[in-house]
This record gives sequence, C-alpha cells and structure tokens, in this order.
Amino acid sequence: MSTVSPNIVALQMCSGTNPDENMATLANALNKLPAARPLLVCLPEAFLVFSKSGHETLKVAKRISHYKKQLSLLCKKHAIWLNTGTVPEPSKNNKYYAASHLFNEQGECVATYNKMHLFDVDVADKTASYRESDFTQSGDDVVVVATPFGKIGLTVCYDLRFSGLFNALARQGAEIMLVPSAFTVPTGQAHWQPLLTARAIETQCYVVAAAQYGTHQNGRQTYGHSMIISPWGEQLATRENGVGFISGYADLNQLNKIRRDMPVQSHQRFREHLL
Repeated sequence: MSTVSPNIVALQMCSGTNPDENMATLANALNKLPAARPLLVCLPEAFLVFSKSGHETLKVAKRISHYKKQLSLLCKKHAIWLNTGTVPEPSKNNKYYAASHLFNEQGECVATYNKMHLFDVDVADKTASYRESDFTQSGDDVVVVATPFGKIGLTVCYDLRFSGLFNALARQGAEIMLVPSAFTVPTGQAHWQPLLTARAIETQCYVVAAAQYGTHQNGRQTYGHSMIISPWGEQLATRENGVGFISGYADLNQLNKIRRDMPVQSHQRFREHLL
C-alpha cells in the first residue's frame, strides 16, 4: 500500500429501503473523510435505495431530482468528487435506469452511465430468482470521463462479467474503472475477486469496487469485500465486511510504466470483434 495520501476512497454500505436514511448514513460517513484533496468518493450499487420491489424503486426514481440536489450539496460541502454507485432515474415504459452519476467538487454532474447488463439470473440464495429487466431499462453508452484522478470508466456490478465492455473503456482511454456493486453471497464467494483482478490486469487499469454488504431490509444478502486493485492486479485495499471506507492512491506513473513495459492494447488483434 502506498504511503502517499489517498486520492480515492470507496464506501461499503448496507443500504436499506428508506432513501432518506441512506442519505443520512452517507452524510455522516463523509464527515470522516481523509483531509487530502482532490478526493474521489465511490458508493456502491443501489446506495440510495435497496427496495423490496421495482415498484418501490420507481417511486424513488420519480423524486430523484430531490436527492441529486442533496448529493450536489454534499460534494460542494466536502470539496469531493463523488460516484453515486447507482440511483434510479426515470425511463420509458414505467421503468427506470440504474444510473451511475459522477459529480465534481463543484457539485456538477459531469457524467452518467446507465447500467448496460441486467441481472436476470437464478442464484442459490434466499432470493433465488433475479429479474432486473422487469423494472430496469438497460443503457447503451460506453462512458469515459477525464478527471483530476485520471480517465474514469463507469460500469456497474453485473457488467463485471463482460470483458468486452471493459476493453471498450480501455480503448477509449480509461485508467480507472469503477465497479459499484451489490453482489450476491454465492456469486461473490465464487467469482468477485477473480473477476475484479482479471479486469484490472487485462485493461491495465485501477479497479475500484464499492460494495453492498450484509443482510438488508429487503431480504437480500450481499457479499461486501469492497476492493481497490492496481493495474498489476495487486489488492491495494479490501474491506471484507461491515460498513466503512477503504482508501487507495491511483498512481498514473505506475500505470503508464506497466503499459509501456507490456503494451497489451497495442498488441490486441481482436479490436473489431469487441464492443
């Protein structure tokens, strides 16, 4: 772990069904941030509301401007960049996007990525069947944004299984990949760390994965294990359980050296077949 002051932190949460309570948890946590600036704060998927049903999430989506104003004010108050994990944004056909916003320290929303790959799977846990597409509208756009920390590529949770998206982000210049997540316990135990590490190594990017953890009010159980991983595949920070921050430093000099020594992207022969 670098002795340099952190420039990225990820908050592991156990979000509930009440968005106001989740906002209060965030506001309290931000009072405990390290002093160094600039600072990027990363939140997990469904940080704002982890509902029992899509109907309940849709109600929050219709009031999302209220919560985005609160997030903007928090960014200005603490002079931070903030990735919102996901919040619900209204879509067509009585659905919502799982939107991952990036705010700057002036409280401006500078980028939005709508979760592309939707979690329609069966899992050996108490929930058993997940059909995210029943209420969530999938996004289409690959999003990379320049920041003081480096060029950030935005993804969400289940996207982690689709290397084509990560390679597309890398080809667009991404240096830091954000993966806000709410992984199930069985899939997390089996695949979370190997997938995060693989995405970091193959794209030669930092990977920052803020996660949900624990047993939630909606009955879901999530895996936790928030991580920051280097472009060489090293775990720079990990929080297995509980609620709280992990922190790390994205060293672009190290990243560029890794890419110079092993120029993977220039060796890639399947560009035209990838997303």
